[in-house]
Amino acid sequence: MQYRNPVLTGFHPDPSICRCGENYYLVTSSFEYFPGIPVYRSTDLVNWTQIGNCVTDPDAFSLEDAKDSGGIWAPTIRYENGVFYVTATLDGRGNFIVSASDPAGSWSAPVWVPVGGIDPSLYFEDGRAWYCTNASLHPGREEITLEEIDIRTGALLSAPRTIWEGTGGGFLEGPHLYRIGDFCYLMAAEGGTNFNHMITVARSRSLFGPYESCPHNPILTNAWDTSKQVQCAGHGDLFQDHRGNWWIVHLATRLSRRTMTHLGRETFLTPVHWEEGWPCVGWESSASYSPGQKKAALLCDGPLWAPRKEVPAWEPDLNSSAWEPEWIFLRRPDCSRYRKGNGRLRITPSEVTFREKGSPSFAAVRQPDFDCVIEVSFTFEPDCTGDEAGLAVLLSSEFHYRAGKKKTAFGNVLFVEKNAEDFRQTACLSPVEDGPLTLRIRADKEFYSFEASVNGGPFRELCRASTRFLACEVAGRCFTGVVTGAYAFAGGPSRAVMEITAVTVHGGPDEML
Repeated sequence: MQYRNPVLTGFHPDPSICRCGENYYLVTSSFEYFPGIPVYRSTDLVNWTQIGNCVTDPDAFSLEDAKDSGGIWAPTIRYENGVFYVTATLDGRGNFIVSASDPAGSWSAPVWVPVGGIDPSLYFEDGRAWYCTNASLHPGREEITLEEIDIRTGALLSAPRTIWEGTGGGFLEGPHLYRIGDFCYLMAAEGGTNFNHMITVARSRSLFGPYESCPHNPILTNAWDTSKQVQCAGHGDLFQDHRGNWWIVHLATRLSRRTMTHLGRETFLTPVHWEEGWPCVGWESSASYSPGQKKAALLCDGPLWAPRKEVPAWEPDLNSSAWEPEWIFLRRPDCSRYRKGNGRLRITPSEVTFREKGSPSFAAVRQPDFDCVIEVSFTFEPDCTGDEAGLAVLLSSEFHYRAGKKKTAFGNVLFVEKNAEDFRQTACLSPVEDGPLTLRIRADKEFYSFEASVNGGPFRELCRASTRFLACEVAGRCFTGVVTGAYAFAGGPSRAVMEITAVTVHGGPDEML
């Protein structure tokens, strides 16, 4: 069956997957956003539903000081004896494990593991647990190391041992261990999470090695893909479905402008077959398979059992006080500034803006795809000069666009402001009357079109803004992707409140196969 990648569009990097019966659970990195580590469920590998988040207690994780692309990195999810375990890195704090009997329910408080390195992974065998990271025991050398731990406390039960040094591709990270047949397989990422990214594999008959490098490493990379449809493929997790087929979930990017993307790294699904005891990318039964194939693709053949479904519009239930799992906030949100229920979402403005490292009043979701439409209907009567509220597209603290209503010394105005590091441009500024306001963003690969309707009147375009200046490659060392949502800033002590009556996000892959 043909299917289209990515299977999780938008900002969904560093995927990890596990199977429980005929259900599949997947987690991705969340970085400086809260709640952290989104959890997705699927029964067919191509249609995914977010069922929760692993990190929901702001007191247990110090995200308030998280820098851009800091926070929580590279989770791994595993299922063992009726319990789901997720391990990840909190930048600046270390590696932790959380657990749950139901991945949609409450996850435990973190158990901290006294092991260095990043991108931790868990391996279970014969009732014992091992912990694997890229911590190096020899300064100046890249290594994958392994130690036994107490899964309940995180305490070390053995000394760390080096088990592999990679293929020399650089930036050795993202290790995962698997017992398949007579061998232990070690899969890792190399090349850095950019255009030279790749997945490499080694194997050993013993858990602690020595590990033999796969003769056709890397097994997956788009580093030499001249089609430029998919780039940066790497950092994956190998698994077998309940029908016996093998796959890798991994990150990759789709390009929007030349060699740039503003959506960031997305989750791809790529079929795998085996040759002489080594995993090889591609479905061997596919007519399009050719020996030596190593690339991720937008259009794939694979042994799936269900088609990709059309993605419905997302509309939160504003009559409920409960937050849908898709909502995210920057760093540690001040919960007193948000009130949801009775058909409204009320947001109290904060004097913290996007350019500061605190938590502004900003309720967002991940942008679902290149082509999408985001609408927010609200009322907002500014109280003091500088008060503003509206709709924002955010890549990082220094790279974002805002459209909204603002109080100036000359009265209330509709405006659009573009921010790209030290460059700021007010692209639209016009007087606006009191009353309900609906802001709309129409997005495609190259532009955002900002539109407004005042008092139920017709929409008019305020301006267009290039996606170029929100590209991860322009921002530099950016591991996230754009998010979009409602925000409210205060120019000083203010009694203003943004009262939202409707939120709609239309978006998804253009073609469903």
